[in-house]
Parts: sequence; structure tokens; C-alpha cells
Amino acid sequence: MKERMKSILLLLLVLGSLVQSYYLIYRLPGSDSAAKAMNNYIKTDNMGPQDRVENLIYPDKMLLHMGGGKHTVFYPNSTFYKLIYTRIKGRGFEGFQRRSMENMDWNKIRSENPGIELTFGSGVPVSMLQRVMQIQPDSLFEAERINRIWIYNAPNDSKAHALFFSTEGDVVYEAGKVDLTVQDVQQHVDFGKNWTPYTLLGSIYLPEKPVDMVEANVGIDSYTVGQMQQSLFFDPSITRYIQEKDGSEIYTDSKRSLQVRQEQKWMSYTDPAAPPSGEVSSSKDILAAVDFVNEHGGWNGVYRLELSGNGKEQSQIVFQQYFGSYPVLDTMNFHYGTMKMELQQGNVSTYERSLIYMQAGQQTKRMKKLPGGAELKAMIMALGKESPVEDLYPAYLPELESKSLKLIPVWAVRLANGQIRTIGL
Repeated sequence: MKERMKSILLLLLVLGSLVQSYYLIYRLPGSDSAAKAMNNYIKTDNMGPQDRVENLIYPDKMLLHMGGGKHTVFYPNSTFYKLIYTRIKGRGFEGFQRRSMENMDWNKIRSENPGIELTFGSGVPVSMLQRVMQIQPDSLFEAERINRIWIYNAPNDSKAHALFFSTEGDVVYEAGKVDLTVQDVQQHVDFGKNWTPYTLLGSIYLPEKPVDMVEANVGIDSYTVGQMQQSLFFDPSITRYIQEKDGSEIYTDSKRSLQVRQEQKWMSYTDPAAPPSGEVSSSKDILAAVDFVNEHGGWNGVYRLELSGNGKEQSQIVFQQYFGSYPVLDTMNFHYGTMKMELQQGNVSTYERSLIYMQAGQQTKRMKKLPGGAELKAMIMALGKESPVEDLYPAYLPELESKSLKLIPVWAVRLANGQIRTIGL
């Protein structure tokens, strides 16, 4: 009888211990089970769709040189741009030779020779270009970053020339074998004959007449702070909330932090974890950045890859959003239109993006003309007195309204001092 009582008492003690353990693990204030936290982190909300790096790499402009000082410009997603770029991507380039830029008369080639010039903004690593173009591996320039590809016909020459320009500024690589004939190049150039004519002013191209663009009001929705916490923190339940004096909100798990500016619907995520030592690889960081966005927010819209900085200590990556054929500007007054990231050895240390995204199909449009010709030239000359003008392109200036986003067509002017000015409002 005594042994039986001991057994019952022991059983009660064991059961009591299990109950106590249950409450300690599963019912502490402000926490959930480790299993539940793990599931919450892995099974994040299906926010935006995923994308592939190949869809994010394409030229910001396509310049057609028709000879006789005549030029035109095609922008992404336009009909002739897509037609020509698709054909070029399917043709092979190999047998590269390094040449000095000083030995070429670029103004003469640009003005007199029929050709196609693709510009890639701040440049794309060769290994990334090889994902979208048929560029044969070549140790001569595999470590380069290319910001321009120029394919042209030379007088009395039976083959087309293809030049790949390095961002280093003084080096160009010519493909010894180009899977494009002289007739191919001329056919592509002929697509621009009846398009808006452009003239060269210094290093920028000015349309000789006004340019038509669409002004749009687009319906919007936004991610919640809870969705971003769920996506970015291993266990969102242990994050602390801090209210800043400027009105911004900070959520932190003592290691990572998420700052949200509610008035602009803009978020900034930081993870200061020390990266592994080793050489910086822009290509690997680009792939890591695309994977990160796929897993933490997704791609609600069309984006293009941009690199900034020298890439020697860390990779600074920008994904520029497009509406139709033109980029949406990120301004000081309203942050929108870009995802900005910093990576070190494939580890994301900062991630900035808007919480707002456009809703497909919910929009109204009307046509607007941007100035061209002498009127635009006068505006450019006036801005040039402040700082040399490096680039000119059509863009959209976003304006947040109560339930929509207004996209206003403008000319964006990039100055040598790094500032972006808008004209044509």
C-alpha cells in the first residue's frame, strides 16, 4: 500500500512538472512557442510576386544613330526597344580585344556611322550581362563592369563592330566575332527613321519637338508594419517598439531594426551582423539582393537593376521602379520608386523600400506633352550654369493622394554634382 502511494505521488509530481513547463514555455507574457515562431518566420505572407535577376537587367536607354548627325532614343518597354533588344540578346559576341578609347573619334562615329547604343546607367558586371546576352566567357574582361554597348557599321567594312565600354572610363573591349551582319544593324537603325528626331548637345540628347507622355492616377495599397515584421524578424513577438521624436516608429529585436515613417509609408531595415571576410563580389551580392527581395516583400511592379558606389568595400544596389517606359523618381519630399540595399559578402545590411504599391487596373490616364526643341534647350542651358548636365531622360514625379498615386511626367536632369532636377511641370 505504501509503495502504491509513493507511485501515485511520483506520478502527480511528474504531471505537475509537465504542466508547469507548459505554462513557462507557452504562456509567458508577450511570447509564443519556439515552434510557432519558427513557423511564422518561414511561412511569411505571400506579399509581392517573385522575380528573376534576368528580368531586372536591361538598358535604361537605346540610342539609334542614323548617320548624318541624326539620332533617336527608345526607352524600356516601348515596341521598337523590345524588338531590337530581343534580337541583340539572341546574337553571339566573342573573341574580345582591349582597346584604348583615345584611339577612337567617338563624335565622328556617332554622327556618321549607323549604329545602336545601349546604355546601362552605372554599369552591370560582365557575369550578369552573360545571363541576358550571348557573351562568351573571356578572362580578358570578365571582372569588368560595362555601362555601354555600341554596335555600328563602319564605311567600306563588311562586318559589324561591337564595343563594350568599361566603367573605368578609359578602356573599351571590341568583340572580334559578332553574330550580326551589316544588314542586321542597318535594319534595326531604320526603325528609328520615322521616330522623334534628337540632336546632340554635349553628351546629352535633346528631342527636336515635344514628347508625348501619359499622366496617370493609379490606385494603391500598402503593406502593413505587421507584415514587414513577420517577414524580416525571426521571431516578431520579441520585438520592442520605440516611438521617435520625429514621429517615426522603430521595431527591434536588439539585433535587427525596422524603422517606419508612416507619413511617407517608407521603411528602412538594418541588420548590422558582421559579414565573413573576403573579396567583394558585386555579382554574388546582386543575386543575394534579388533573393532577399523575393523573400521579404516581393516585386509589386517593374524594376531595373542599378549599382552605385565603387563596390570595393560593399555593394550598393538600387532597384529602380518603372511605370510604362519611364522610371518613377525617388524624391526628398516623397520616397518612392526605388528599393535600396547595401550588402557585404552576400549579407544584407540595409534594405529600404516603400510600403505602398500600385494596384493593377485601377488607373486613369491623360496625355501630356513634355517640352522639346529650343524651349527644352534653354532650360538645360540654365541648369548647366549651376552644374554640368550629365543626363536627361523622361520620368514620373510621384505625388501621394488620399487613395491613389499621381504620376506626373517630367524631364529628369542629372547634374554632375549628383543632384536630380525636374523640369517641364
